[in-house]
Amino acid sequence: MKAQPGAPRFERRWPVALAILAVILLVALLPARIVLAPAWIPLTVGLAVLIPIIAVGLTAARAKWLRLERTVTLLFFVLGAAANLVNLANIISSMVRRSAEVTGLQLLTSSAAVWVTNVLMFSLLYWQMDRGGPEARANRTLALADWLFPQQGAPAEDVPSDWRPKFVDYLYLSYSTATAFSTTDVMPLTPRAKLLMMFESAISLVTIVVVGARAINIFGN
Repeated sequence: MKAQPGAPRFERRWPVALAILAVILLVALLPARIVLAPAWIPLTVGLAVLIPIIAVGLTAARAKWLRLERTVTLLFFVLGAAANLVNLANIISSMVRRSAEVTGLQLLTSSAAVWVTNVLMFSLLYWQMDRGGPEARANRTLALADWLFPQQGAPAEDVPSDWRPKFVDYLYLSYSTATAFSTTDVMPLTPRAKLLMMFESAISLVTIVVVGARAINIFGN
């Protein structure tokens, strides 16, 4: 759906919906001894989050659906990030206490699922919080900027005049934070942005160094 001339602009939601579906799929693929809750719980929560996101797209971003979308997305991050931390703790516990029962392949696939879930969850949070959210950015509403993207400092002839960060930009930001353990081309501007990136990097570091390295070591033996 395209915005009419003079109408408020809104960002298409299908990449966000795909990210949420990917989180649900990754949680469903984790072994039963790792996950905190039965598979139907994250499935139900994920589908509940998708309802306002789909409604925003169908109603051209009506205010009531935007408020609901923001609330459920932030709540989804809190619940999803907490569950992912518990899953990571369960993986480490199984690795330490029941090392003979856990194969290298199980450790590798479980750690990969936790790592990718971490990237997706933080990308959703960054997308929703920066500059007041996607619609505030699309309509140039004055709001606090949490990150400075390189396009915002590029020469005018190199970047479209209506450029603003979209979900894929925040997905890249989250991926870079999880792989480089630091800032790359996107710079955090606020204390909360820096603390969140530190938190994401710490989770990624534990997942890769502790669990991933142990899985590779098992394969080596």
